[in-house]
Amino acid sequence: MYPGPATEEGERVLIETLVADAFGTNCYVLSAGPGSECVVVDPGIGIAPRLDDLLADRGLKPVAVVLTHGHLDHTFSVAPVCGANDVPAYIHTDDAHLLADPSQGFSANMMSLLGTGLDWTEPDDVQPLADGGVIELAGMRFTVDHAPGHTAGSAMFHTADADAAYTVTGDVLFRGAIGRTDLPGGSDAAMQDTLRRKVLPLDDATVVLPGHGPGTTIAAERARNPYLKRAAAGGH
Repeated sequence: MYPGPATEEGERVLIETLVADAFGTNCYVLSAGPGSECVVVDPGIGIAPRLDDLLADRGLKPVAVVLTHGHLDHTFSVAPVCGANDVPAYIHTDDAHLLADPSQGFSANMMSLLGTGLDWTEPDDVQPLADGGVIELAGMRFTVDHAPGHTAGSAMFHTADADAAYTVTGDVLFRGAIGRTDLPGGSDAAMQDTLRRKVLPLDDATVVLPGHGPGTTIAAERARNPYLKRAAAGGH
């Protein structure tokens, strides 16, 4: 559980993390505290029951599901979570097709890991996001930063308060690593451009909330992440 960004009135909020049953995908719940509205980010495999428990325990009401990209390990529970709470799903336009057919984002071998009985339903209400857009949800303001490379429609979400800046990076940036670029829609060249133009300019103190693994900061990744170092040096 992280201290998080402020509401529009300046109150601190909390960022809580649930780790999915497969692939170690992080699902984040951002709220102003017990009894408030919240935003759910990247509800992955097996998340729904534990998310329901968390929401009930905290008295939270989701107002939206926000997706960093369209890969199934981040979107597996999006339809049940949206349906149970009657809320929209937000995703960048370039990955919206993956909510209709998630098999387009994975190789056949990776899809086979999920078994043959996938019963997929697209959320009823899908809201497209564009680069530089600002969405206000549950009293918080998020800036959308299109960050292709892992997928064509990968996006990061920036928010901040008086004390800290936070970036939900999805599979763009991890502690010591980045997301793979060899899946359908991935591009190493696009990832390098994203790292140079979108990640490196972030302030060192920015807290990174990645799609997998522990949180980190831009300063820590600038110092030790070989992929970020490669991008800083202009490598290809």
